[in-house]
Amino acid sequence: MRIDPPLPDILLITPEPPEPARFDVFLERLRGAVSSGMSLVQLRAKHLDAAAYGELAERACAICHRYAARLVLNGPLEEVPGVDADGVHLPSARLMQCQARPSGARPKLLSAACHSREQLLHAQAIGVDFVTLSPVLPTTSHPGEPTLGWSQFEALTAQVSMPVFALGGMTRETLSTARARGAYGIAGISAFW
Repeated sequence: MRIDPPLPDILLITPEPPEPARFDVFLERLRGAVSSGMSLVQLRAKHLDAAAYGELAERACAICHRYAARLVLNGPLEEVPGVDADGVHLPSARLMQCQARPSGARPKLLSAACHSREQLLHAQAIGVDFVTLSPVLPTTSHPGEPTLGWSQFEALTAQVSMPVFALGGMTRETLSTARARGAYGIAGISAFW
């Protein structure tokens, strides 16, 4: 499937949002990122309840759309169907539970987190639009975790035809290396937030 408009080569993944009383600070940081050119954002929230995530997603969506950025949701998705985001992101465990592309994901973007060959092939088989593959390099968010390294990353990306964003230890300076190793682009939290 051709994605129109094409995806940018950098995907900003937000850090875990604060409690709702501090959303304004978080959203101001988001505004700064998208007003500076970030045009694809994943709103990641592992610890917010559905009501708080829904509120944050609505406000983040308005900011992203004001600056022509696309927003992909990565949180308690079933409870926020009214948010006009541009797509959804499947964590790897949820990806592997899907036998087909989720029905509500068309024409929205569908992305997924992958950490293995099996997950990459499954994502492609169910029609995911793009994936993150991680961790490529050591990262501050997951210290001490084993990494893929560039050779294994390249070998894995060669097995699929969908866009793969390298995640883990990425900075603007690693973009050219990532592209040379088969990545469509790079994704990150701290380097772009």
